[in-house]
Amino acid sequence: MLTFPVVRCTKDQLENVEIHYLTKSHFADLLNACPEIDKVHTLENSLWETSKKLKAEKFDFIIDLHHNLRTSILLLFLQKPNFRFHKLNVQKWLLTQFKINRLPKNLHVVERYFGAVKKLGVQNDNCNNAFFIPEHAATKAHSFLPNHPFIAFAIGAQFTTKRLPTEQLINLIQKLNLPIVLLGGKEDSNRGKEITGALNSQNIIDLCGKTTLFESAYLVSKAKALLTHDTGMMHIAACFDVPILTIWGNTIKDFGMSAYRPESNDSLFHFEVENLSCRPCSKIGSSQCPKKHFACMKKQDLTKIAETTQKLIEVKN
Repeated sequence: MLTFPVVRCTKDQLENVEIHYLTKSHFADLLNACPEIDKVHTLENSLWETSKKLKAEKFDFIIDLHHNLRTSILLLFLQKPNFRFHKLNVQKWLLTQFKINRLPKNLHVVERYFGAVKKLGVQNDNCNNAFFIPEHAATKAHSFLPNHPFIAFAIGAQFTTKRLPTEQLINLIQKLNLPIVLLGGKEDSNRGKEITGALNSQNIIDLCGKTTLFESAYLVSKAKALLTHDTGMMHIAACFDVPILTIWGNTIKDFGMSAYRPESNDSLFHFEVENLSCRPCSKIGSSQCPKKHFACMKKQDLTKIAETTQKLIEVKN
């Protein structure tokens, strides 16, 4: 999602450019949201096989916005002029391990991605990102829409340390007293059932595991606001005129991976437990709190989150 602005600006600013995109197979469908991509390639089991297929395309340039061992090997195979993103891994390691912050201040990862294409003459247009929803997904998702205004709540996250425990999710939703649509993948289904079972409210619609990514995106686009953890749905919501309230656990927005919305960042709200000596403990997340106390989530001010959300809805109405 966060590479889409680079793709869009490259397409818009270079004449007669054709853009191909390489990703893992399970991400391929997501790229349908970016119409500027002309062709999608997926990684084969063998990097050698992948490189052979890519060589046949006879690219002029390669833009590497991942910059890991895999892409380094592919660049070696392809032997084409390339432009690479600087990941700041040393700075992130210093911060997570020793709490020494050498990261550039207020510099979003999207802005750092544009550093990779600067020599191509491509510049950031500083526009909000775009996310194209296929018509069939919008049509199906429309049937899930409640008959009244609602808050979308993306309750999941890939790692445990990036999401509120279920008990706190329940407490937060109780404080909200607003119509809520729960969104998440199949892995969030049990949590969704536990929430609805505990609250037994007509105001909650549990769609965890029942919608595709594009269908969830459509529902978010129609919501009054999105409550979320540090997740992909946060980045999708940034493409729409929807206030985003992000609850941060072990990760921090200083990593540059917060919602990207340059045109209207006054509709982005962040909630985090400040002054924790152990935070951030990882740049992506963990299966459990290394310190066992999980203070970065268990000490969240749920009342503040609920009150901020409530005020947003009153203003938006």
